[in-house]
Amino acid sequence: MSEYDSPYRVLGQREVYNNGWIKVTEDRVVRPGGQEGIFGIVTMKEGSTVLPITADGDVYLVKEYKYGIGRFSIEVMSGGMEEHEDPLGAAKRELKEELGLEAQRWTYLGYVDPFTTVVRSKNHMFLAEELETGAALEDPSEVVEAMRLPLKEAVAMVIQGEITHSASCVLLLRANNYLRS
Repeated sequence: MSEYDSPYRVLGQREVYNNGWIKVTEDRVVRPGGQEGIFGIVTMKEGSTVLPITADGDVYLVKEYKYGIGRFSIEVMSGGMEEHEDPLGAAKRELKEELGLEAQRWTYLGYVDPFTTVVRSKNHMFLAEELETGAALEDPSEVVEAMRLPLKEAVAMVIQGEITHSASCVLLLRANNYLRS
């Protein structure tokens, strides 16, 4: 079965909510066993996640209050793609805006689907190397604290459950594996 073949037959779809960042639709479907039902789908902007790493093996993470989970979260730099922006362009923009960094070497480490049951939103992952520092662009609507630590410590934070943002976990593990091979 190809990724575009579906065992579901769509009978209809209606948009329930749309705010520019997320759209919620409800699909009426016939399930594989023949029973009719509904599926709620959340479609979000695609995004990019970027892990900047220094020549001596330190990585930059951010600690930011995340309204959706109601607490601070330690994560790799992430952001949504703007209209007509490609994943690498979004990664470069986010790195510059949030940390004031630019990178000379970029490695694409694939993408993740954050929650495959009801969310459509690819998150593209990049490793950024050969860093140059500059000034971050302050965003008064965000409270972001930059953290610099060895990659080994960041990976341990994933394993110990201190980092829970899925794209951050995957990117840290993939980057660690990539850099070790």
